[in-house]
Amino acid sequence: MEHKFTTANFNSEVLESEVPVLVDFYADWCGPCKMMAPVVAALAEKYEGKVKVGKCNIDEEESLAGTYRVMSIPTMKLFVNGEAAATVVGAVPQEELEAEIRKVL
Repeated sequence: MEHKFTTANFNSEVLESEVPVLVDFYADWCGPCKMMAPVVAALAEKYEGKVKVGKCNIDEEESLAGTYRVMSIPTMKLFVNGEAAATVVGAVPQEELEAEIRKVL
């Protein structure tokens, strides 16, 4: 299941999470973001219960994008114990994202 991360729930859902969290910073108008949507959805399903996977719309959550220095989209950040442990920018193969996830499991 994909989560929706917002300013209102980011602390509780991401920073205070007991499992690693993959956040996809995206925008609805972004072509590469649309290409990554099925990859992110597949990872959410594959790692359910082990990794929390979700999306953060940068147009709706500009302050979060600024806080985490999202300069290009899509940007995927993997948070572990409240800290950004890895960042992947751009449309990448699922295997590349999975490699980052495996490093923290």
